Amino acid sequence: MLSRRTTVIATLIGLAGTGAAIAQAWCIAAFVSGFEPHRGLWLALFALLSLARAALQVAADRNAFHAGAVARRRVRTDLLARLLDLGPAALRSTHTGELTSLVVDRVEALDGLSSRWLPATRIAALGPALVVICLGSADPFAGLLLAGAGLIVPLGMALAGLGAAAASQRQFQALSRLQARFLDRISGISTIVMAGQVDNQARALASSADELRRRTMRVLRVAFLSSAALDFAFAGSIVALALHYASTLADASAAGYALAVFGLLLVPEFFAPLRAFAAAYQDRLQADSAAAALADLPAPPVRQAPLVARTVAASGMTVAFTDVSLTLDPSRGRILDGLSFRVAAGETLVLAGPSGAGKSTVLELLLGFTRPDSGTITINGADISTIVPQALARFTAWVGQRPVLFAGSIRDNIRFAQPDATDTEIQAAARSARVTDFAEHLPLGLDTAVGEGGHGLSGGQAQRVAVARAFLKNAPLLLLDEPTAHLDSATETDLLDSLQRLALGRTVIVASHSTAAHAFGSRRIDLRDGRLANARGAA
Repeated sequence: MLSRRTTVIATLIGLAGTGAAIAQAWCIAAFVSGFEPHRGLWLALFALLSLARAALQVAADRNAFHAGAVARRRVRTDLLARLLDLGPAALRSTHTGELTSLVVDRVEALDGLSSRWLPATRIAALGPALVVICLGSADPFAGLLLAGAGLIVPLGMALAGLGAAAASQRQFQALSRLQARFLDRISGISTIVMAGQVDNQARALASSADELRRRTMRVLRVAFLSSAALDFAFAGSIVALALHYASTLADASAAGYALAVFGLLLVPEFFAPLRAFAAAYQDRLQADSAAAALADLPAPPVRQAPLVARTVAASGMTVAFTDVSLTLDPSRGRILDGLSFRVAAGETLVLAGPSGAGKSTVLELLLGFTRPDSGTITINGADISTIVPQALARFTAWVGQRPVLFAGSIRDNIRFAQPDATDTEIQAAARSARVTDFAEHLPLGLDTAVGEGGHGLSGGQAQRVAVARAFLKNAPLLLLDEPTAHLDSATETDLLDSLQRLALGRTVIVASHSTAAHAFGSRRIDLRDGRLANARGAA
């Protein structure tokens, strides 16, 4: 609705500008033709019209910016919501660099569609028609001549557009490949240096950049072909009208001279909307390429709309899997195959098994990132598919094996779990997770800045910040995915001690290979190929 309204406004502004240009052309024609005693009046009117056109151009630019900003914000919001709905599945099936390109560059490429292309298509049809009507009312033959010349432009653009779409698509693909490769190489710069592949990778990046340059130049060549057709029609119109008015100009009568000048001055105004349309055509090609990339994003899982959306009591969490099966990639078979188990309120369950057994998938299902193909998952007796997502997120805390820390202070990273938490609560969570053990030796304590991804902290320190988030959130259901991975034995022991305190009074599910972590819970089950192999400990 908003896009349609802004497009209508832009069209009306464009037509008003064309009308002002027609009036200016008549003012100039009347002024140079010597219409006395009104020459001063024509000049003053021309100046006023110039100010009006300037104001209309400012209004058009503001309207275009607003339309583009609103459209990009809406698309980016929908895209991010879709990525969140996909969860980890998006990262499994799509390259991180490609996702970055989608959210940033591809969405930005849609800007011209709403801000320039949609208004230009309407103005390109209505603006020249308005010029032809005004000129045709004074000189029908000149109006028909100008209209005929205008028909050459769409024909030339159609021929050029056949190659422009393919060239633009290939240019976007080259840009995406370069972005993905560059992001990969930056992320793995230490590996590249240690492997002695700096020169080889630099050459590969240079080759990708050169490919992008060639693709971009091909797009420009096609764009110049479209411009050549328009320039040919423009020049032909000027020549044809000049020959048509040759006898009139030779007669040198004031009225005839004014009509000739008026007709010649309208030629640029006739082609101005067509030039804007030709310039915006590239925006449309880029938008088509961007939209195709957005359409290639994996579809979110099909979810049945629950009959009843509900919340559950945020205390005494009981979790049950009943004959749960899941297949994400048919070529790999089932990840979970008829899995059933139950975790009582306040119990700590350890999921053990080799890599690929389905441990992390169980946690993803509980986090709501994925839905099972069959079977049911219940929390306090409520099917997880019927639980309001906000409620599920509120009573669930998660600590992964590679905690994500954002650029900012340690305090800000802990506060991420509970944005409205007080400094006292943050300090208490930091002490419980033993973040203060290392933070007090830093120059600014909890206000010490860390880089993106936790740069500046060790793996164990970053993991403690993640545990502090869980303490601060104080959720009754705690999910731990390899929480001690990549840690030395001493750090692992300290971290498990903090997790033991965090687990008190909570329902905890731990997925881990670690022998030390296996002693963490009161019960352990082993998974093999997505099925329950055995169970140990109290039922």
